[in-house]
Amino acid sequence: MGALRIEPLRQELPFGVRISGVTHAVLADEASRRAIFDAFEREGLIVFDGIEQSDEMQVALSGVFGPLKEHPLKEVSRVDASKLPGVVEIKQEPNASGVVEIEGKQLAHWLPWHFDHCYNNELNRAGVLRATQITSEGGLTGFVDGLALYRAFPAELRDRLEQAEILYTLNVAYQTNRFGQPKTLRVIREKPGALEMMENRKGAPRAIHPAIWTRADGGRCLHVSPYMADGILGLETPEGEALLEDVCQTVNRIAATQSYHHAWRLDQMLIWDNWRMLHAVSGNDPALGRTMQRTTIAGDYGLGRFEFAPAAAMNETTTSVRM
Repeated sequence: MGALRIEPLRQELPFGVRISGVTHAVLADEASRRAIFDAFEREGLIVFDGIEQSDEMQVALSGVFGPLKEHPLKEVSRVDASKLPGVVEIKQEPNASGVVEIEGKQLAHWLPWHFDHCYNNELNRAGVLRATQITSEGGLTGFVDGLALYRAFPAELRDRLEQAEILYTLNVAYQTNRFGQPKTLRVIREKPGALEMMENRKGAPRAIHPAIWTRADGGRCLHVSPYMADGILGLETPEGEALLEDVCQTVNRIAATQSYHHAWRLDQMLIWDNWRMLHAVSGNDPALGRTMQRTTIAGDYGLGRFEFAPAAAMNETTTSVRM
């Protein structure tokens, strides 16, 4: 285990570590695997520096944290499903993806704060990400810790969320997301295929997840995804919508000062705890390309459910979309 180097991601952050020295030989050592896994459980986010850039290494590293899970959306491109199940590609071609304008600046591949698969009853354990094509500017991946959000949230607002459950729906279009949007946001070009994907899933059940949950270690986690939020269960009224908007904008305000934004290099991989962290993408110049590869770690915290039992056919579609 001596080859591993573990250090804080940033001294002022209450989450995250940076690990270097990971090789295939290190991953074959049980003590090293345990040290990496324990750091993940404790810190919620790990940046791996100087790591071999290959599909095989990404799969091997992912195996430290659990079995791989196929992405639930068939529209997301797979790297090679026959040889590398669970490895997906998120590719942004120059001038070919959705574009928004925020504070007068046009951005492609911008995504607001969210946790993955909120539209499902089951939440995957984690995501492992690496860049295979980076931009010369922008393209940052941001992270904010739900444990820190809980502590930083105004007490009165947090108290109103203690028993609240949030409704989520698969909503990948910029123009139809309802809560926590930047005040200056303007949609220039919708994501290709987004509206068609949503139309194909029309009538699918909404997922329900608690706004706040308690970890096994007793930590209280505020876990609300502004992206794809559709309301508060039992409070789908103007008052409830105002409350959810206040919550989502408060998430944005706290994240503005308590988040980490990762500027990618081509010798890195990264894992985050999807039960704890929210993440976002800063966006970049629409003329620039950006490509990421991701694996999804299976698991579930057991607190989500659907409004009603989904039909299997609701997961079937052939529409293409660039996420």
